[in-house]
Formats: sequence, structure tokens, C-alpha cells
Amino acid sequence: MSQAEAALPPVTVTENAARRIQEILSGEPRGAMLRVSVEGGGCSGFRYEFGVATDRQTDDLAIERDGVTVLVDEVSLEYMKGCEIDFVDEIIGASFQIRNPNATSGCGCGTSFAL
Repeated sequence: MSQAEAALPPVTVTENAARRIQEILSGEPRGAMLRVSVEGGGCSGFRYEFGVATDRQTDDLAIERDGVTVLVDEVSLEYMKGCEIDFVDEIIGASFQIRNPNATSGCGCGTSFAL
């Protein structure tokens, strides 16, 4: 691992993202968490997947912000180190956006990337 990779912080969640996650999880069972993972596919090679989880695996990174928990599995974390998860609400639409310093390119939809 290079010094630059070692210096990357774990995944962070913005205040806007935490607020939106809280809204989404309010309709789920108590203790529900948001799981973010990286899967193969998408127009650039990898894509982000979002889902609701009620259990935490022993190798999950758990990010806590403003009363919500976001889980990232160990394999996905390798692709997401240093990422910032944000939620933006713009005139063209509202969505989660992941700013990934490891990505070498991405697609126009913002949900897939290449390394």
C-alpha cells in the first residue's frame, strides 16, 4: 500500500446524506442501516449498490453520522477508501453521489466508475 493510499481517510458521510438516509430508514424496522457496496458492472466497470440492512457483518466498516449508520463491506472498502457519500438535490434531480478519489473515470449517470 502506498503512502497516499494509507493516508486516505475511511469513507465519510455528509450531513445532507445522513439526513436523507434518516428519512429513508424511518420507514424501516428499528436498527436498520444503509449498506453501500461496489459491484461489477455499470457502464464504466464498477457500480455502487445501495440497500437496507438489519445486520452488521464482522468485517463491515460502520460509519456513524447524526444517528444513522452506513455499512461498507471489506471488499467494497478497497474500492471506496477516501470516498465521500453525499446527497444532492438539484433542479435535474436528487440522488446520492459518491466522490471517489480512486476512480480514474466515471459515467454521466454518476453511479458507475473505473479504476
